[in-house]
Amino acid sequence: MAQVTITLDANLAIDAMLLSGTKNPQDAVELVVRDYLARGRRTETRTGDAGDGHRVATDRPNVQEG
Repeated sequence: MAQVTITLDANLAIDAMLLSGTKNPQDAVELVVRDYLARGRRTETRTGDAGDGHRVATDRPNVQEG
């Protein structure tokens, strides 16, 4: 897997470490990014995307009275 090196503000790195419960800033950033991506996939699964427009019916069935 390819690796990327990024530079972060120390306070941001510490916040990421505290939120993720890790002692290594590199691991903390990786966990935060993985969680962000997983949340996005869960949201797409739950709400659908632009290609799922065919599932929404614009015509309502007639209500039977009586």
